[in-house]
Amino acid sequence: MKWLAVGLGVIGILAVGLSLYVRLAPSDPARWHRMPAAVTNRDVAGGAMRVIGAGEGGLKRLDDIIRATPRTRVLAGSVGEGMITYVTRSHVFGFPDYTTVRHAGPQLELYGRLRFGGSDLGVNAARLDGWLAAFAQRG
Repeated sequence: MKWLAVGLGVIGILAVGLSLYVRLAPSDPARWHRMPAAVTNRDVAGGAMRVIGAGEGGLKRLDDIIRATPRTRVLAGSVGEGMITYVTRSHVFGFPDYTTVRHAGPQLELYGRLRFGGSDLGVNAARLDGWLAAFAQRG
């Protein structure tokens, strides 16, 4: 019984340590504030890509929508630079997902991906699609 209690204590300490690491690990803009060479409308391992027509002021309108998303902040970039990377954290464990949005000619390119793990269970695709639905509603 004593060893069971010790084992459970060790597991608890490891779980807390992992949780703290996930929440406190620094996000390096040099690593995350970038886009793949080709962005197309598709889901990828651990993320998703979307391309849409931007229209006048499209990046600013989408930026407003994204900034209103709970647990989301800007990591790097700006509307003026034409590219912004955001960090959105999951509600319970605080896992970070990174989304980079780039104004490319007449369109916006979006690339959402996870940082930890092998699968995002479709979360990034759903988030991008939700933002784009709100973008379409605002014209």
